[in-house]
Amino acid sequence: MKANSQPLITELNERSRDIFRHIVDAYVETGEPIGSRTLSRRLNQNLSPATIRNVMADLEEAGLLMAPHTSAGRIPTDVGLRLFVHGLLEVGGISEDERRSIDSQCAAAGKSVAQALEEATAMLSGLSHCAGLVVAPKTERPLKHLEFVHLGPGRALVVMVTDDGLVENRVIDVPLGLPPATLVAASNYLNARLVGRTLDEAKAAIGADIESDRAQLDELTKKLVEAGLATLAGGGKDSALIVRGQARLLEDVTALTDLERLRALFEALETKESMLRLLEATRAGEGVQIYIGAENPLFGVSGCSMIVAPYQNSREQIVGAIGVIGPTRINYARIIPMVDYTAKVIGRVLG
Repeated sequence: MKANSQPLITELNERSRDIFRHIVDAYVETGEPIGSRTLSRRLNQNLSPATIRNVMADLEEAGLLMAPHTSAGRIPTDVGLRLFVHGLLEVGGISEDERRSIDSQCAAAGKSVAQALEEATAMLSGLSHCAGLVVAPKTERPLKHLEFVHLGPGRALVVMVTDDGLVENRVIDVPLGLPPATLVAASNYLNARLVGRTLDEAKAAIGADIESDRAQLDELTKKLVEAGLATLAGGGKDSALIVRGQARLLEDVTALTDLERLRALFEALETKESMLRLLEATRAGEGVQIYIGAENPLFGVSGCSMIVAPYQNSREQIVGAIGVIGPTRINYARIIPMVDYTAKVIGRVLG
């Protein structure tokens, strides 16, 4: 095998696969290089350090291992990690506690879609000890229906349904003693003007109506219409990408060079454009997708990996993606099913 090639897992014999698997497991566990003597003790196969060194040399020549600095030990390269994840990794399941935590945090009762996604992202960050991120469904879809529902003294629910079946609910404060007729009048007024328009278009048209007094609404209904639209449009375009738990990426930093690489990633997350392009591409795929280190320019600089899965609306159309970013040595076996399950739960919530 030539250096820097990307061999198939079938090209490695059983001994090489076993040694390679132990090296990756040790790296995921500690982040440190492992040497032949330590491996010899861990393998329990009566393999001498010299035999293991020969195998490690072959794996290094194949581009799967590298020696960081002047260390006698080896760690997997990005190519090696990809080979491991796609060919050797045994993906586990998630625990009942994790399942319950994801179910409860993703529950959308009384929350907007954006709020539910934000809480799901923070939860995923906490469970995985990585940064969590999500692309929220954009509100550029044409609207189908909007309604105000009385919840009790001083509170109402705004329900918005888009053309493709996405439902967003938001609780708003209303004046005490607001007559039910006002809620009906506001709902009727909005539905007569927003069907087939995006939220931004409806907001602009209705704002112009109100400003020029063409709306012919009483003061209370006018305020309710404005409050409902403002609440649903809250967050603007930047709400398309939500990132939570970036500080967790600093937990593993041991050198100044690591810190510099992470700073580049933080800047990319801040501008959001590169990340959005990557996540938009993810939406075209199926199931969990994994980006490791230099496989993508965004992570090659920072030495990070991303595990991400698309989620669907009630019409089984992919409308967003959720996942985590962490160091390349994240626990893939644990986090892959966690991201996959969260994406499925969010799909059910949107349905």
